[in-house]
Amino acid sequence: MKKTGICYLVGAGPGDIGLVTLKAKECIENADVLVYDALSSPELLSWAPEHCEKIYAGKRALDHAIPQGDLNQLLVEKTQEGKMVVRLKGGDPMIFGRGGEEAAELAEAGVEFEIVPGISSTIAGPCYAGIPVTHRDHCTQLTIFTGHEDPTKGESTIDYKQLAEAPGTKVFVMGVARLGEITTSLIESGAAPDTLIALTRWATTGKHLTIEGTLSTITEIAQKANFKSPAVAVIGDVVKERQKINWFEKRPLLGKRIVVTRTRPQAGKMSKLLADKGADVIELPTIRIEHPDDKEGFAELVTTAHEYDWLVFTSPNGVDKFFDAFYAVYGDARSIGGVRIAAVGPGTKRKINDYHLGVDLMPEKHVAEELVKTFASEQSIENQRILWVRPADARPVVSDGLGSLGAIVDDCIAYKTVMETEDPTGAVKMITEEGADIVTFASASAAENFQALNLPLPEHCQIASIGPVTSTALAGMKMVPHIEAREHNIPGFVEAIVEACKKD
Repeated sequence: MKKTGICYLVGAGPGDIGLVTLKAKECIENADVLVYDALSSPELLSWAPEHCEKIYAGKRALDHAIPQGDLNQLLVEKTQEGKMVVRLKGGDPMIFGRGGEEAAELAEAGVEFEIVPGISSTIAGPCYAGIPVTHRDHCTQLTIFTGHEDPTKGESTIDYKQLAEAPGTKVFVMGVARLGEITTSLIESGAAPDTLIALTRWATTGKHLTIEGTLSTITEIAQKANFKSPAVAVIGDVVKERQKINWFEKRPLLGKRIVVTRTRPQAGKMSKLLADKGADVIELPTIRIEHPDDKEGFAELVTTAHEYDWLVFTSPNGVDKFFDAFYAVYGDARSIGGVRIAAVGPGTKRKINDYHLGVDLMPEKHVAEELVKTFASEQSIENQRILWVRPADARPVVSDGLGSLGAIVDDCIAYKTVMETEDPTGAVKMITEEGADIVTFASASAAENFQALNLPLPEHCQIASIGPVTSTALAGMKMVPHIEAREHNIPGFVEAIVEACKKD
């Protein structure tokens, strides 16, 4: 029986990943086809399943990746193929997002569709700038209009006299290019020249920036600041409240563009922690985790894990790969027997705890050398059998070190790291054209594969390392780190970046 397709017109919110609705996330996670625009947070793409076809349909001024007519037809065709199509649009699809036109095209074609509202930048942008669009002391009315009309209409149909005379707050979007024309028209139509106005670009994201002025001064202020779209503008006395309730712009990493080079599945946690501090995060994974070359050998060692005295884990990836294989064979955690478990650091320990198992040994300093020293100082492991779960390219520190203490060490190669070749969010182009303030490396392999990209570091860009092993690898590539974490885990890494930026 032929599968029936459906198209979801989904609001992706204003940019902050936390402002995406649960319904939108559910749609992305189940999409067969994802058509996204330039205002969508790139992190949303990581929610799509592996089989999902991703199509960029971004729009910037007169530069459209796909003309609107062709885009409408594309949505119809993909839906008619029986696929679940998600059209992801910045903000809300029905507020100056042309969602109504796309919905009409789908309806005319007779295909099934749904509309998923999103948080509009017309409300969220001012909110993140500390400006309430309604306030009992200032207004009881809100008017929203667009600064960019259909260019085929020939002349503007905006009634500036009506806007100028309307009480309360006025909000407009897509008007930076016509800012002078809009403010002049409002003044000529009766608005007071000293009426307050604020503009916020890339609202709610790490690129968030707000400028303030009056209708008579804001155009010159915007030109001096080289202020560009996308932006939302707020006109009215509510702008006064910004002095008291401007909350978002006080975050320590606001305005800092930081590149995260971890694998896609792992990048999310670090990206979120950095974004929570206000950073503009670009995810550029340089490595991808794959199965080991000897999958059968790995599986055999996992099934005999209960015969060992110790299991040693030196990465969260190793933990996941080990227990994925373990539970594919055994349905009971008790099948692991009386084996004791060692972890190199708190990140690996937490991952082990996720499988409801405890950790018997962990060094104070979270590197392989310290793990060996901790074994040596706490107990004798002579003639004990140890299974070290590791990646294919791991340094032999653990096997050599524990072997020198008299242990019988077997290497259990759980995965290998390879160069990531996909760049669905255009991160390379973004870094090349717009630069970055900090590039982060959480492993030596990430650094090695970054170097293989032949991507020149932006001018004045700093290098951040999670710890001494990664720093040594970077130095060997003539990329000496400016920042190194004292705690060699992701929270410690982020804290080190925050401290370094405070000193700038």
